[in-house]
Amino acid sequence: MHESVREQVSAEEWAQRVALAAAYRLVALHGWDDLIFTHLSARVPGPDHHFLINPYGMTFEEVTASSLVKVDLQGHKVMPSAYDINPAGFTIHSAIHAAREDANCVFHVHSLNGVAVSAQEGGVLPISQQSIFVLASLGYHDYEGVALRDDEKPRLVADLGKNQFLMLRNHGLLTVGSNVANAFQGLYTFERTCDIQVRAQAGGGKLVGIDAAIVSTAIQQAREVTRGAGGSLAWPALLRRLDRIDDSYKL
Repeated sequence: MHESVREQVSAEEWAQRVALAAAYRLVALHGWDDLIFTHLSARVPGPDHHFLINPYGMTFEEVTASSLVKVDLQGHKVMPSAYDINPAGFTIHSAIHAAREDANCVFHVHSLNGVAVSAQEGGVLPISQQSIFVLASLGYHDYEGVALRDDEKPRLVADLGKNQFLMLRNHGLLTVGSNVANAFQGLYTFERTCDIQVRAQAGGGKLVGIDAAIVSTAIQQAREVTRGAGGSLAWPALLRRLDRIDDSYKL
C-alpha cells in the first residue's frame, strides 16, 4: 500500500507526509498523545487547499507517511483511505488552515499538564525561561464543548490571531508553524512550560516571576538561540532518534 501512495503523490507531498508521520511518532514518544483523540495536521504543498491528518482509529505510534488521510477544507477525502478523520480535529484544523496562510502545520494535544494549566485562571505564568517564548505569542480560547460546530471557527481563529500558541481553556494546547519542525518545536516548548509550571506550583513555595521587559524580547532571543533556523535546528537530531527506535514512520 505504501508504495502506491508514494507513487500517486508529488515528491513534495511525500516529504511532508514523512515529516508529519515523524511528528506523530515523536508526540507518542513524549507521552503527549491521548489514545486516538488528538491530531496534528500539515498543508499539502501545492495550489490545492488540501491537508494531511491522522487516520481516526490509529494510535500515534502507528501512523505512517502512507496512512495519513488527505482531505480538503470541507472535510472530504481526496485520496482513498480505509479510515475516516476525527470530526473535531477537522473543525479546529480546517478553520486555522483556511484563515492563516502561514500556518502550514497545526498541532493540537490534550496532555495532562497542558490541560491542567489551561484550567488555571492565570493561564501561563512567566516563571521559566521556556514560558517567555510562549508568552510572547500566546492566545486563549474559552471552552465551548467538543469542537464540532462550524460557528465556533471564527472565534477560534480570532483568539489565535497572529500568534504561534493557543491555549484551549479546559481542553489543551495548540501550536502553528510554517513547517513540521517549527510546529513541533513550538509544541515541545509549550509542553515544557506547562510541565514546569505544574511542578513549581506543587512545590508550595512562592514563585519568582520574570520581568515583562524580558518577555517582550523573547522572540528575538529565540532567533539568536536557534541561529534563525527555528525548529529545523533540532529536527534532524529528532529524526535520528526516531530512526534508532523505529523508522517505520517513513513507510
